Parts: sequence; C-alpha cells; structure tokens
Amino acid sequence: MTLIKHPIVQQAYVVADMDSACRHWAALLGAGPFYVSRHHRSEGVSYRGQPSGPDLSYGFGYAGTAQIQLIEQHDDTPSCYRDMYAKGEEGFHHVAILVPDFEAEKKRFEQCGHPAVTELFSAARVAYMDTRGILGCFVELYEDNPGVRESFRNWQAAHEAWDGHTDPVREL
Repeated sequence: MTLIKHPIVQQAYVVADMDSACRHWAALLGAGPFYVSRHHRSEGVSYRGQPSGPDLSYGFGYAGTAQIQLIEQHDDTPSCYRDMYAKGEEGFHHVAILVPDFEAEKKRFEQCGHPAVTELFSAARVAYMDTRGILGCFVELYEDNPGVRESFRNWQAAHEAWDGHTDPVREL
C-alpha cells in the first residue's frame, strides 16, 4: 500500500543555530532567502497526547523548487524534534505533504501503524506522523488551504527574484 499519496512539498532540518544555518544553506546551496519566525507559538500543541509548548524558531526558504524548513528548538521540552536530535545536534527531520482531507489522511496513517506524535494549528492543522521506522524521518501532514498555498508561492517568488546574497535571513 502506498503511504505517501500527495506530493512532498517540503524537506525539514533541525539546526543548532537558525541564523548560522540560514547563511550556510544560502552559501552552500543558494537556498533562501529564509523567512524566520522566532520563538514561534502555535495553537493547541500536543506531544504524545499531552499539552506541550516547546520554544521553537522556524525558517522557510527555497532551493530551486524545493521548500526547505529549518527548525531550531531553544529548550529541552519533549518534542518530535528532540525525539531525533538532542540540543546542539542537527540533521534531516521530516518531509511535509499538503493534504485536502486532514482527518482522513491522519486516520489512514494511524491505521498503517504510524501514529501522530505532535499535533498543532499554525495556519492550518498539522500532525507529525511517526514514520521513522520505515522512512528514517517523520511525515508532516499539513492541511491544504489557500493561505498556506499563498505563503508557499510568496516564498518561492522571493527565492526566484533573490540575488543569492542580500539579506539571506529575513524576519517573518
């Protein structure tokens, strides 16, 4: 049975220092500019069924047609990020897909043995499904909606118009 039935729209990495990571990705891959939301607070965050609130910063940019998300966790609150990386460690964390029927897709992943570890609301409903056993990473289900699509288009347009050097880190 095919697990991922929608296009992968994002690759995400946990980083130790957001600004350094944004500059590194820009210099190494021409990725960016990165739009950074510092100490981001999402609504209704739960981790393994319990209310949670890790201190996170997110950076969003593009490398060609690939959307790159960088994630820095500033504390040691249990999270799906700390499930893979201790403070100061870095690496690939998840792929994201936009799903038109969020509840049905979440249920389908769970029925396939991949439970939701983290759930939240940030411009749309989000669930991190634990697919580490078969993929080595999480799959983020992101509810598809026009606002999310517009943000993605704006970040990609900024990348296409960018000179590759000026202001690789921008506040969101």
